[in-house]
Amino acid sequence: MIDPQLLRVLLAVRDAGSISRAAATLGYSQPAVSQLLVRAEQRLGHDLLLRGGRGATLTESGRVLADHALHVEAALAAAREDLDAVGGLARGRVRFAGFPSASSTLVPPVLAAMSATSPGVATSYVEAEPPEAIELVRRGEVDVALTFSHALQDDPGADPTLTTEGIGRDPLALVTPTVVSGAVADLSAFRDARWIGGCPRCRGHLLASCAASGFTPDIVLETDNAAAVVGLVAAGLGVALLPRLALTTTVVPPGVHATPVGDELARRVEVVVARGADRVPSVRAALDAVRGAAHLLG
Repeated sequence: MIDPQLLRVLLAVRDAGSISRAAATLGYSQPAVSQLLVRAEQRLGHDLLLRGGRGATLTESGRVLADHALHVEAALAAAREDLDAVGGLARGRVRFAGFPSASSTLVPPVLAAMSATSPGVATSYVEAEPPEAIELVRRGEVDVALTFSHALQDDPGADPTLTTEGIGRDPLALVTPTVVSGAVADLSAFRDARWIGGCPRCRGHLLASCAASGFTPDIVLETDNAAAVVGLVAAGLGVALLPRLALTTTVVPPGVHATPVGDELARRVEVVVARGADRVPSVRAALDAVRGAAHLLG
C-alpha cells in the first residue's frame, strides 16, 4: 500500500531539495521523515531518494510517486469538500416511499419543505403500500418510508434493523349513501349492508373493526381507489370505511355522507428509516420535514 503521507513527503522533498527542509515545511522532525522514507523504500522495494551531502533528490521512482502526489492531494481535498457539503446539506440524496393516500396529502408538503430548506439535496418518491415500503427500506432502496398501522391488527413486532416513529393519527369515517344518526357511526348498525373493501391491509382492518362490533362484513366489492369507493357508494352499491387522508383529496358527491367512527379505529401514520440513518444529515432533514407535515393528521 502507498501511504498518502509518503506522497506528501516526497513532494516536499522534491520542492525543498532536502529532507530537513521538507520536514520543517511539513512540521515533522527530520528523523521522523527519514525513518518514514527508509521504511517506504524497504516496503516498496524501490530507492526513492539520492542522498548527498548538500541535500536529497528524488530517484525516477520517487519522481513518479511525487507526480501522483499532486493528484492525490487534489482528490483528498475534493473528497473533504464533498463530505463537508453533505454534512452541510449542500448536496446529498433522499429517496422517499409512501402509501397512496399520503401521495396527495403528506408527500407534497414534505418534498416542498426539503426543496426550501435543503435545496442541494435531491429527492425522489415512489408510491408503495406499507409492507412494500418497509421492505424497500430494509433493502436500502429508499431512505424514508411513510407507512401506517392499525391497533386492531396483529403487531408483527419491532424490527431491530429499523426505527419507526409515529407522527400522528389518521381518523376513519364510515362512507354511506344515507345520513347516519349520531356524531359517531355505529358499525353494528350496518351488519346487513354490502361492504366495499380496500387494499389487503385495509381489508384486514375492516374485518377486525367489524369483528369488534360483533359481526363479519359482507365484502362484495374491492378497490383501493378512494374515488372509486365514493362512486360505488354514490351508486348505492355498498358502504365503506375510508381514512380522512383519502377523503381529503376525493370529491364527495351530494348524497354521500362520511361519518366519523370511534377513535380506536384510527390508523397510526408512521415514518420508518434504517436504524441509525437519522445520523445522516440529509435523512435527519427529511425526518424534520415529515414531522412538519404532521399537522395534517389528527
